[in-house]
Amino acid sequence: MKIDNRQKLLSIAAGAVAAIYLGDLAIVGPLTNFWNDRAKETTNLRKQVKEGQLYQRRGPRLRADWEEMRKNALPNNSSAAPEMVTSAMQDWAQDSNATLNNTTPQWKEFEGYKTLVCRIDVSGSMWNLSRFLHDIENSPMALKIESLDLSSKDNTGPTLALSLNVSGLVLTPQAKSNSTPCPSNS
Repeated sequence: MKIDNRQKLLSIAAGAVAAIYLGDLAIVGPLTNFWNDRAKETTNLRKQVKEGQLYQRRGPRLRADWEEMRKNALPNNSSAAPEMVTSAMQDWAQDSNATLNNTTPQWKEFEGYKTLVCRIDVSGSMWNLSRFLHDIENSPMALKIESLDLSSKDNTGPTLALSLNVSGLVLTPQAKSNSTPCPSNS
């Protein structure tokens, strides 16, 4: 083989390698990246579709729960709501044979709803206080025990003092008018 032919062959081979390298940089690399991005996007979309299907299946239950919350929310009245909570506390204390010592209501406002936070002091035996707490937790009223403090009221321990912070949900008219908490299935 002559040197000229060898140089031509090497030049053609070098050009072919350079063309393949440039083709990889300009075509194969971007197409591979594009393909990988699309695969990630497809995976993400499939995940979103599954979540959407779960929400659709849970939709009736979520709406029922929301309706129950709306129905059991405290009235949006600055005097009726504390009176309602105080009356319920007195009834539960009487039912459990606990002594209701103090009820101090206080309003807190947020965007779209208000809460009525009540500081409640009750005393009685362990059984009386556990029954009182059971009545609060199982009430259909929109109440939540935020915190509680239990202490002995005497040296022997049969009488206990219970201090609670209980919050009650009050939906404002704007929040009550929105009857569905999630988008409809239509």
